[in-house]
Amino acid sequence: MTAEPDSALHADAARPSRREQILQAAARLFAERGSRSVGVDDVGAAVGVTGPAIYRHFASKDAMLAEMLLRISERLHTGAEQVVSGAGGDPAAQLAALVAFQVDFALDNPALITVQDRDLGALSDDDARQVRRLQRRYVEQWVAVLGALHPDASTAACRARAHALFGLINSTPHSAGRVPRPAMVELLTAMATAAATS
Repeated sequence: MTAEPDSALHADAARPSRREQILQAAARLFAERGSRSVGVDDVGAAVGVTGPAIYRHFASKDAMLAEMLLRISERLHTGAEQVVSGAGGDPAAQLAALVAFQVDFALDNPALITVQDRDLGALSDDDARQVRRLQRRYVEQWVAVLGALHPDASTAACRARAHALFGLINSTPHSAGRVPRPAMVELLTAMATAAATS
């Protein structure tokens, strides 16, 4: 028996699991058509399996949506904690780290941003509460940094500024692919930094 070449091992390691493939396909379809207009069979077809095979991974389409939105909310919250901690105690460095983090997330995940905006209301009450709790914690991480940069501003004003920044950066589903990524990173970073510090 011969050993697999390193390239084959790396390809296997890089290949998403079937569960991950299902979530990625569901995100694309939900973004295009809305979660209510997509069936389990549609998601199965997109990953090359029969609809019933999906049920080995998810109990329902609603379970797919819930995991998708809970995951991104947790990812944003924990990611922000890490980048703020890594930037030390300098609010300007923390802001730069948060902006870079959110810009990368937005450019990598336009479908998830669309699903989040449009389909949060389709979650069960319990799942929606969890997503909103994580989202509030993410927002408050930005509010703390913005508050340090603008000590005379109220918490409400810092929170409004944070939401305005998200709106600016998360506009990428409408512009993704129209500008090369490096140029889009530069544009969004410059605009968000100016809006945050003005």
